Amino acid sequence: MAAQTSWVVEAPAVNHSVSIEIEDAALAKIGLDSEELYSSGLPRIVGNSAALRRVLGIVGVVAPTDATVLINGETGTGKELVARAVHRRSRRSARAFVSVNCAAIPRDLIASELFGHEKGAFTGATQRRLGRFELAEGGTIFLDEVGELPTETQIALLRVLQEHEFDRVGGTGSIRTNVRVIAATNRDLETAIAAGMFRSDLFYRLNVFPIEIPPLRERREDIPLLVEYFIDRYARRAGKSFQTLNKKSLDLLRSYSWPSNIRELQNVIERSVIVCDTENFSVDESWLSRPPIASEPNSGLNLLKKVPSQEKAIIEAALRETEVRVSGPLGAAAKLGIHRSTLESKIASLKINKHRFKTG
Repeated sequence: MAAQTSWVVEAPAVNHSVSIEIEDAALAKIGLDSEELYSSGLPRIVGNSAALRRVLGIVGVVAPTDATVLINGETGTGKELVARAVHRRSRRSARAFVSVNCAAIPRDLIASELFGHEKGAFTGATQRRLGRFELAEGGTIFLDEVGELPTETQIALLRVLQEHEFDRVGGTGSIRTNVRVIAATNRDLETAIAAGMFRSDLFYRLNVFPIEIPPLRERREDIPLLVEYFIDRYARRAGKSFQTLNKKSLDLLRSYSWPSNIRELQNVIERSVIVCDTENFSVDESWLSRPPIASEPNSGLNLLKKVPSQEKAIIEAALRETEVRVSGPLGAAAKLGIHRSTLESKIASLKINKHRFKTG
């Protein structure tokens, strides 16, 4: 089975039989070329979907600038790889790309992690430590799950974006910085602002250039290519060889809603490679027929199971009730239990004219 490259994983280069699914001419139109995107050590990009092409087009436009970027998308959609693609196409590509998962660091240590600390700044600070901003000097810092930052750290980050300077924890002097900030979140930050959990001034500083990453269920035509890539990747690791892909399994993978997106698909394929002992690759149907762990409220998952005409009616009713407010705690997205970006995508794909529901 020929390998495919994937825009949602970063992995060693595959063999030379890889078939590039995005034409060079199409890439050239948006400022990207296959030789750069598919070279060893770079994120893999696969697919012919319009959703993927839109993302690549946006990357090609914003990358050469120094604009702050905010990447929105559900868990498992590949937000960090999009951030790396922006960095790679920027004037800062020869400098460091520093990634920080803001949700993985204890709240009382996040300021030290980002901005560094002086010796004796707190118990356990036995020597000066450089923070991630200093390590990223001249390059790019990627703040994943930025919506999880505590309020005091939000204030410090706002200062970096406005004044291009910060203080080490326990420090007495300001440090100038020249770092491009790319942030990402799977939360609706406007709802977090309304709930008093995120600063509106920081949101507007981060949201200079937003990029919306589509969930896997909105780019189903790319699933066979991703499946083929993951099969090749894990089969080579396991020393196995598969000659065919079971059609029933592929149909099942195409129809599943993938609440955890491509990360979930990757796990399912790896598990299947381990247990499959024939040359015909297949997936255990019970792994996907179980009720999935929802990344969104149940109402959102129920909406996604409707046929298009039912979806359209439900969305139009929500828009009418909320007077066309999409985001925020009283918006249609919250009412339906889905992410704002998902609702916007549905409105576009279903050709809903939301303005006709405005009153007065």
